[in-house]
Amino acid sequence: MSGTVTSSRAVILVKALPQPSKTYGETVCCAAVTSERQWRRLFPLRFRHLSGEASFKRWDWVRFDHHRPTKDKRAESCHVHEETLLVDGRLSEAERTRLLTPMIIPSGRAAEESGKSLALIRPKNSKFYYKRRNASDIEEAQEAYRYAARQTSMFDKELAELQPSPYEFRFKFEDGAGTHDYECGDWETHTMFWNGCRRQSETETLNWMSQTYNEEYPSRGMAFAIGNMAKRPQTWQLLGVIRFNEAAQGELLF
Repeated sequence: MSGTVTSSRAVILVKALPQPSKTYGETVCCAAVTSERQWRRLFPLRFRHLSGEASFKRWDWVRFDHHRPTKDKRAESCHVHEETLLVDGRLSEAERTRLLTPMIIPSGRAAEESGKSLALIRPKNSKFYYKRRNASDIEEAQEAYRYAARQTSMFDKELAELQPSPYEFRFKFEDGAGTHDYECGDWETHTMFWNGCRRQSETETLNWMSQTYNEEYPSRGMAFAIGNMAKRPQTWQLLGVIRFNEAAQGELLF
């Protein structure tokens, strides 16, 4: 551990797809916002090891201790002390509107110009689509998850092996800085695919996802949580998809 330890309370907006890590095993990067509308990037979280009052969902308030990362210089990044995580309430739908609506900005470029590495934007002319991954990429991802699942101590619970999605889920969209084509790193989007496949065929699931993201969400309003990369700060990624109900003055529905 290094640096001054700080305590924060923030509401979880995004849980990224779990990533294999040689140092920590399987980790999840999360984005959260404090009541003062300050971003927090929580890492490294071994989310599937968390249980009880430490296991959180989107829109949960969480308390946690953290210190500044040694390698990640982005202002919002927090090296979380996992053992201090505690769920501390849930953000109501009405409170979501008041908290998040003022945070929406025109683009990732606008965030970058203001020294930010996380942002909420409202995409225009968005188009969700998917691309099938090739077999070698799927196997490589599967082996990485196998390796990560084995990187546990005697005190950790055994994890079920994650199954990588056979598809890459993407969005084309416009914002105040131009046109973009981003892969969606939102864990909930990939979970949506697997949950759908348990109820219906793969084709029906993909059609359902397309209808949801291309018709339902845009018709009611939609926001993207985006963030840049530590090693390539000029490169922005789509971290999470958040619905808006524009008919109710931007009421957030998730």
